[in-house]
Amino acid sequence: MIAVLQRVGEARVEVGGAVVGAIGPGLLMLVCAEPADTEAMAEKLIAKVLKLRIFSDDAGKMNRSVQDVAGGLLIVSQFTLAADTSAGNRPSFTGAAPAEQGRRLYEHLLALARRQHPVVASGEFGADMQVHLVNDGPVTIPMRMA
Repeated sequence: MIAVLQRVGEARVEVGGAVVGAIGPGLLMLVCAEPADTEAMAEKLIAKVLKLRIFSDDAGKMNRSVQDVAGGLLIVSQFTLAADTSAGNRPSFTGAAPAEQGRRLYEHLLALARRQHPVVASGEFGADMQVHLVNDGPVTIPMRMA
């Protein structure tokens, strides 16, 4: 699974002009499933994200996790993270999991996150979404679980 984490002051996702998910300070997590991905990989990814120390402590060092700071977690599916730009000028997205598998893994990841963290919001799988965020830092972390 591919993920991009952004530490945010706030973030929200809109679909058709309506807000479907929003958080205050916390993490925006863009996530993409790949064909070989499994539920175990989703479990490993969410465990890592929840413990990743990318929030500042009292000394200003990145020493706290989203759980330590009681931040929100906004999880948004984004198949374009699997883009292959190696040939030509039009990206190929064949590296992304088929829609049915992607939806299943995304929903599994959301369910895991909601069981383990009190503030979890989401986008809408497969929808045309507008993501609004205030990147804090900026801190942006790419991740890949294999």
